[in-house]
Amino acid sequence: MSTSEQAKPKRNLKPLWIGLAFASLFIITFLPNNGDLPIAGQRALAILAFAVILWVTEAVSYPVSSTMIIALVTILLGLAPSMEDPTTQLGTSEALKLALSGFSNSAVALVAAALFLAAAMQITNLHKRLALWILSLVGTKTKAIVCGAILVSIALAFFVPSATARAGAVVPILLGMVAAFGLPRDSRLAALLVITSVQAVSIWNIGIKTAAAQNMVALNFIKEQFGVDISWGAWLLYAAPFSIIMSVALFFIMITLIKPETNNIEGGKDVIKKQLADLGPLKAPEIRLIITSVVLLFFWATEGKLHPFDTTTVTIVAIAILLMPKIGVYTWKEVEPHIPWGTIIVFAVGIMLGTVLLNTQGASWLSDKVFGSLGLDSMPILATIAIVTLFNILIHLGFASATSLASALVPVFIVLASTLTVNVDQVGFVIVQQFVISFGFLLPISAPQNMLAYGTGAFTTKDFLKSGIPLTIFGYLLVLLFSATYWKWIGLL
Repeated sequence: MSTSEQAKPKRNLKPLWIGLAFASLFIITFLPNNGDLPIAGQRALAILAFAVILWVTEAVSYPVSSTMIIALVTILLGLAPSMEDPTTQLGTSEALKLALSGFSNSAVALVAAALFLAAAMQITNLHKRLALWILSLVGTKTKAIVCGAILVSIALAFFVPSATARAGAVVPILLGMVAAFGLPRDSRLAALLVITSVQAVSIWNIGIKTAAAQNMVALNFIKEQFGVDISWGAWLLYAAPFSIIMSVALFFIMITLIKPETNNIEGGKDVIKKQLADLGPLKAPEIRLIITSVVLLFFWATEGKLHPFDTTTVTIVAIAILLMPKIGVYTWKEVEPHIPWGTIIVFAVGIMLGTVLLNTQGASWLSDKVFGSLGLDSMPILATIAIVTLFNILIHLGFASATSLASALVPVFIVLASTLTVNVDQVGFVIVQQFVISFGFLLPISAPQNMLAYGTGAFTTKDFLKSGIPLTIFGYLLVLLFSATYWKWIGLL
């Protein structure tokens, strides 16, 4: 083979993207300011542009970009005029307090606690046992296993508050069933089952408040700006019917568009039985984790009704119990390697950046420029939701992290909601758009759980798009239908 025929090494564009991020930061920071936006707001938007470029291109890892954002907020806002007294600088000491404020946020504590809970499921293998048990009940027909993969994702969403952990539990089991039938990992059957499982994970990121970190971002901003707490049960009432219908649509889309090599996996039942046998009987730590999880679910579901404890408080108490000697399920030494500490940093910085955008009027200026020219403030609410939802779906194509997307967009949606002159619940409008932020259906890069599944080699990007396009279109139309009916009837909109 000649040199010209050999594959060229992939060019490393990361330095280019980093350079572009810093160039955007510099240009926006020093653009002429006509006074319609505070200097601090202009610099906050410059930092947002810097962050978005690094988030979209992944030129550096998310924790690294988060550290850079903290440094930029400290310096650029510290040297900017104070919002309270424009004749004085804010000062780097005050700016540093602002830059680190996200770490003291209760939403960050909830995400951290959720990661500990997901780690408990992984260490005890309880999430795998639950997935195997459900799949053992559905039979060996391909359609039944597709249905089982969806049911597993639904069940795990209640108990495993990490989309990546849920996908990590189900995907290997499904691939084991494919292998048992003698089919390769890149078979149509593997593509059907694996894509189904991760799409269902994304769907139930919407349905359950505690299923995804990006929900915590939105709820934190809502609480800060509107003073409204959305309970676990209220979120379930708003979102679960939507996710149930989306799950039914997913089943029919998958079995219609991706045709497997076989309609029956006889060997699959044996694989599940063997894996369940390998796990052995329920162990004491698993039993304790089941009891803790069920009690935790009860406290989540009855928040604000039977007790005064919020979601974050009861989750932290549960983690404290799980860490206690004798009655817990793991030690700190055991759990520490399972916690993605960088995720907590990214989450805290995302909350901080969104808060800075709101407090410096950067979000309101951006909302006015992006949506103001469209005249959304006087449009019928359904038309407004249609346009903003489409914008939300399209911009997600550039983001690999829904948490980062929520950090960038939710502050803008909050400001937009406050400018609408039509009769609409502002909190409800923002929550609906938060549902759409979890639409990671189109590309493997649209969500971490998609990338985990893509890494198995079970499907191609084309396969994923084949299901993602109709699922996204159906989801978009369902948002409009629910906005005109169910969400209006129950008082969300």
